[in-house]
Amino acid sequence: MAAKLGEIPITEIQAELRRRQKDVTGLQKKRDRLAAQLMELDAQLADLGIAQEGMQGIMGVPGRRRPRNDMPLTDALVELLKDKTLSVTEAAIEVQKAGYKTTSPNFRTIVNQTLLREKRIKRVGRGLYTSAPTAGGSKKTTRKKRRSRR
Repeated sequence: MAAKLGEIPITEIQAELRRRQKDVTGLQKKRDRLAAQLMELDAQLADLGIAQEGMQGIMGVPGRRRPRNDMPLTDALVELLKDKTLSVTEAAIEVQKAGYKTTSPNFRTIVNQTLLREKRIKRVGRGLYTSAPTAGGSKKTTRKKRRSRR
């Protein structure tokens, strides 16, 4: 069983700290050598015209960023569904073809939730949606307030 910290002499604790500091210093030097080798390989790949990806976060270069779109998904879907009736899958594909950028692996699900929640979009059949006729209403969606349980 391990001894309690109070039972270990200070000299042993200090010796252990020095040993661990040497380990840290050695690991930092090894990391720096490997980082230099990686930068050299990246330069060689760049000379060959191959873009580097994946290791950017380690090297301090910003990694993948969230794409910026000209308009929110709700507005893009309303514009897309004007005078059209599409399924959820078709809407997800078409909104991306129209220029909406996403990195989501489950984008179809996000589109489905948006179609169900958005007041400016009308469900016309099972899985089919179109843009609802506008009556000069607000663009913002409103959620129902939840009743408090007593």
